[in-house]
Amino acid sequence: MRTIRAIFIKQARDTLKNRMTLVQFIIFPVMSFIMTTLVAKPAEDTPDSIFVTMFAAMFAGMTPLMMTNSAIAEDKEHKSLRFLVMAGVKPSQYLLGIGGFVLLSCSFVAVVFGLIGEFSGLELVKFVFILILGSVASVVIGATVGIFSKNQQAATAIGTPVFMILAFLPMLSIFNDTIRDIANPLYTQQVRMIVNESDMSITTEPLLIILANIAVAFILFVLAYKKRGLKA
Repeated sequence: MRTIRAIFIKQARDTLKNRMTLVQFIIFPVMSFIMTTLVAKPAEDTPDSIFVTMFAAMFAGMTPLMMTNSAIAEDKEHKSLRFLVMAGVKPSQYLLGIGGFVLLSCSFVAVVFGLIGEFSGLELVKFVFILILGSVASVVIGATVGIFSKNQQAATAIGTPVFMILAFLPMLSIFNDTIRDIANPLYTQQVRMIVNESDMSITTEPLLIILANIAVAFILFVLAYKKRGLKA
């Protein structure tokens, strides 16, 4: 527990020092607020929450992934990860330390999205829960990409096409049935579909797809950590 807490605190300090990282948590809610206020609400035939759900799903697919990816690549570049592995830090401890702070930050942003969308009660709880679940998948995928990256520059090069696919493919699937079929196995597609549903129920299939994404990503992370954690 002490190890996880130490990594959590380290990540919090590193994030607060990095303004570009903080911008990632601000830009999507701001865009959501502007588009909701200026476009959705004045238009009678447009649902008030359309931009909230769209930008929230994109946020869950991009920001946690980018942040975790960058943090781990930085640890590799500065040799911090090498020392942690040599000290006996387990993959799960390292991931919980880094990912714990990212998920806590994402939770606050998810609530902000919910307030912009004027969700309340169980509707807000469902909305926040699904965004956090999607963020968990993004954190694990970002961690895996970070482990395979030699430095932050490489992390950006590898991570960019990954989060572009995860974030924008579900949005494009709205307009094309073929793209929708391709995007269905992705957790970001399931997150988008669930947050767009007006009722409080969550069907089993979308949840299983999201959980399967998390499980596969975690297995890949553990394998990558054990294989490349000591390599600069």
